[in-house]
Amino acid sequence: MAALDLKIPPPVVGLAVAGLVYGIARLVPEAGFDHPLRPWVALVIAVTGLAIDLSALRAFFRHRTTANPLSPQRSSSVVTSGIYRFSRNPMYLGMLLLLTAWAVWQGNGAAFLALPLFVLYITVFQIKPEEQILRAKFGAPYDAYLRRVRRWI
Repeated sequence: MAALDLKIPPPVVGLAVAGLVYGIARLVPEAGFDHPLRPWVALVIAVTGLAIDLSALRAFFRHRTTANPLSPQRSSSVVTSGIYRFSRNPMYLGMLLLLTAWAVWQGNGAAFLALPLFVLYITVFQIKPEEQILRAKFGAPYDAYLRRVRRWI
């Protein structure tokens, strides 16, 4: 495992990227854009992201397994129903949508450049280590789930 694997809570990573989105929007004002529907588009994307996050949390609570991303070894089961039929990581997908909404709200094209950093960091230092731990814990059923459902969408 790498030094950063499962060390920084994903919401903290999300807040850092949100700050980066804001900073880039201020540093590169010439990339700004405006549209009368921009606030509504941001709102729709944010509500969608929040709904995905809440649906994912609800599934974890329904299956009585941990939602703590820093200790996947405490998982008591693999959740494969509900939103987890479409994405193995809907909570991270929901966070990405919230960040996308924030970038839209900023009205700056350059701000979107921060979003791939979130995806890269979460994939390398959160998702892949989680998958390694869950594969060791749950074996063949988890491997089948990995083959059946995509990592993000």
